[in-house]
Amino acid sequence: MIDLRIRAATPDEAEAVLAFWKESAHGTSVSDDVLGVRRLIDRDPEALLLAVADGLIVGSVIAGWDGWRASLYRLAVLPSYRRRGISTALLRAAEERFAALGGRRVDAMVLEANETGRRLWSAAGFVREERWRRWVKPLTG
Repeated sequence: MIDLRIRAATPDEAEAVLAFWKESAHGTSVSDDVLGVRRLIDRDPEALLLAVADGLIVGSVIAGWDGWRASLYRLAVLPSYRRRGISTALLRAAEERFAALGGRRVDAMVLEANETGRRLWSAAGFVREERWRRWVKPLTG
């Protein structure tokens, strides 16, 4: 059993979060830099949830709320800490956050190639929406 604490990230942890994602997350984002992480935390200080054990980041999820939609991104667990209930604890904390804010439904961004992630989301009660597709347009070159 590990002593796990779920808490919001702080701006000074941006580099540690990026290093954690590089080791633990599947895929990358255009916002994967110190400025991007700090902007997220400045915009919504409670959105980036971390699972911490013995001073080490072992899990993360971005629980974004825009007043209309509750969206989850970057659910990741350090490989050596997987299968210990960390994802479940992070999702529970995110869902509690959304419920307190008035959220009615949670959406999760999951890469098609992330088979492990797809199994995790399914086990957590999420259902793939076949009728929707994500459309993107970069704002920077």
